[in-house]
Formats: sequence, structure tokens, C-alpha cells
Amino acid sequence: MGQEMCQLHTAGITLLKTTMEGLQLSARAYDQILKVARTCADLSRSEGIDIQYLAESIQYRSLEREGWAG
Repeated sequence: MGQEMCQLHTAGITLLKTTMEGLQLSARAYDQILKVARTCADLSRSEGIDIQYLAESIQYRSLEREGWAG
């Protein structure tokens, strides 16, 4: 997904960087989090990826890591 579609505000960059370091996530996980956050923003008809969509995406990723989905 192009960078122009997934631009983050400073707070979003900080949140994502902290999450990546804290959970020791890979570059692939970074891309997946951004894609899900972009989808959440699209569903809400938001032009940008606000921090709330990024946080939601991170929560989904955390659930996946915990084996919540099965």
C-alpha cells in the first residue's frame, strides 16, 4: 500500500513506534497494522488515519498474537 494512503500524524507515529518496540513486532506486522488502520478509517469515511484507527488496529493485532481468534 502506498505511503500517500497511509500517512500518520506525529501522535500516530509515536504510538506505532512504541508498539513495535514494546511488542517486538516485525516489519510485516507494521504493514498489516497500517493496512487494517487504513481500512478502519475508510469504513468511517475518514480521509486520514487518525490515532483512534491506529489504536483499533493495534488492538486487533494484540488479539491475534494472544490466539484469541482460535
